[in-house]
Amino acid sequence: MNLDESKNLEDARSKYPDKFQSERRIFDHLHRGDRIFIHTACGEPQYLVNALINFVSSHPTAFYDAEVLHVWTLGVAPYMDEKFKYNFRLNSFFVGSSTRAAVNEGVADYTPIFLSEVPELFLRGVVPIDVALVQLSPPDQHGYMSLGVSVDIVKAATEKASLVIAQVNSNMPRVHGDGFLHIEEVDFIIPHDEPILEYKEEPEGDIAQRIGKYVARLIQDGDTIQVGYGSIPNAILANLGDKKHLGVHTELISDGIVDLMKKGVIDNTRKSINRGKSVVTFCMGKKETYEFIHDNPAIEFRTINYTNNPLVISQHDHMTAINSALEIDLTGQATAESLGKTFYSGIGGQADFMRGAVLSKSGKTILALPSTADNEQTSRIVPFLKEGAGVTLIRGDIHYVVTEYGIAYLHGKNIRERAMELISIAHPKFRPGLIDEAKKLYLIFKDQAFIPGKRGEYPEELETYRTTKTGLEIFLRPVKISDEPLLKDLFYSLSDKSMYRRFISQRKDMPHERLQEFVIIDHLREVLMLAVIEKEEVEEIAGVGQYGIDEASHTAEIAFVVRDIYQNMGIGAELLSYLTTLAKKQGLWGFTAEVLWENRPMLQLFEKAGFDIEKRSSQGVYELKMAFRETR
Repeated sequence: MNLDESKNLEDARSKYPDKFQSERRIFDHLHRGDRIFIHTACGEPQYLVNALINFVSSHPTAFYDAEVLHVWTLGVAPYMDEKFKYNFRLNSFFVGSSTRAAVNEGVADYTPIFLSEVPELFLRGVVPIDVALVQLSPPDQHGYMSLGVSVDIVKAATEKASLVIAQVNSNMPRVHGDGFLHIEEVDFIIPHDEPILEYKEEPEGDIAQRIGKYVARLIQDGDTIQVGYGSIPNAILANLGDKKHLGVHTELISDGIVDLMKKGVIDNTRKSINRGKSVVTFCMGKKETYEFIHDNPAIEFRTINYTNNPLVISQHDHMTAINSALEIDLTGQATAESLGKTFYSGIGGQADFMRGAVLSKSGKTILALPSTADNEQTSRIVPFLKEGAGVTLIRGDIHYVVTEYGIAYLHGKNIRERAMELISIAHPKFRPGLIDEAKKLYLIFKDQAFIPGKRGEYPEELETYRTTKTGLEIFLRPVKISDEPLLKDLFYSLSDKSMYRRFISQRKDMPHERLQEFVIIDHLREVLMLAVIEKEEVEEIAGVGQYGIDEASHTAEIAFVVRDIYQNMGIGAELLSYLTTLAKKQGLWGFTAEVLWENRPMLQLFEKAGFDIEKRSSQGVYELKMAFRETR
């Protein structure tokens, strides 16, 4: 405590001596059946909670049946001890690791609710608060103290509590926004300095990093983001270093957000409201993060009924809500609350943010999760959620789902398309079982083909970006099992001439049975690359290039098609160049192709590619043998 803080506290002691009493006299004001609120997460007043427990231990009949209310505890929870079962019973708005067993064993309670609505429960008296145990910064010269790292539902609890007991701790940051209490609003003060609880971040493993890189693709310069805590959010934030002018409107400010603010990636200059401010409601991080938020006018702590209000969230253009889940089913329902009938966490704030982002102009929602749990023994992508699971996010809440195996876009997709998208990003060893179950449940085509094992796995390493001679940026990627709708759209967009040149056939239909031949391929024996134009949330296939290996001749038959509106823009040349590179890496000697006599553009494409070409003519078709030239 510095000299100014020490002086302010002593001045307060002189002016309000009745607020500075012994712990025993303070706790004598508690009564049987009181509802006791405890400051959230890293804001938990550890000394104060332990002092209360010590008082109860010394005075076991002082009060009974007190209800302890909080969102989440990271630190001490001695009131959960069996010996205090007649003194306290926990009622939590979110289930954490320290309370999970008690809730599921029926010795503690869980109240499922959107966190944005909890303050209103307190303010309307639906959930009365008798006592609030909070932790505050020392008073300033005007007598104001700060709730520091956790404002969320705490401010409302202090406003309605009959008795506010505060541990004043000089280590508590003083934050801007809604989190100030005047000393006159506090009934008793117990000065005690101790380190503020720190949230120990989980290490970012390979899976989290892969997910983080995929999510970073979806975040655009100028987006306003919301992101949670844990290894995956950390990895996401760590992959945003090359973004510009990001904004923040979120529940949690973490170490990762602070790092991006320090780097200038987050500057909030393009936010639609609260421009220039990172708006948050609580903080979990390390000491350096607490030092950064202290008296920092670039960060504003607001109550949770503001930060999590979907109507407020929706006012941010390009709002991007990023959350996680325990499990998602093939129709797009997700649970973040429970594993079947076992309560695991809670509704929390993700539904508020996802729905707010859906309502935002150009907003998007991203659900990021590992494809498996239990050391790859359990798939997090399932046919349907388990019985008893709480549906945290309904089918309309989710735009994107991201695992370490890629990105699935669900928005506007039918059930069959959703199922195929999600199967494509499931862990490979679970994909055959998901295909089988989806068929039985009539979620996908009954004749849906699938190639299991390595041969059917998506070769992500082949993805690349190219710029054509006309300056068009295209994304070259292998075909996915979920690409059937995109390919159908491509083929039916082709003119009769383009269709005939590609297939040398008068047939114009492209049914599911025929489309499967393009999307269900053996990636070890065939390469099919899509030239994709990325248009915000949707992809458009501008062209397709493919080759199938002829093992007898050690060559490959190659074919192309480019959407009419993109012809003569260099897409075919880029596809041919890339396919040539891939074929050479596979040790092939060259390509073969059949080209109509009148298809001069295709002939010229091959002739300019630098092959040694042998040409044979038969019935209006050139049969080409194109050997790769050796490079020295």
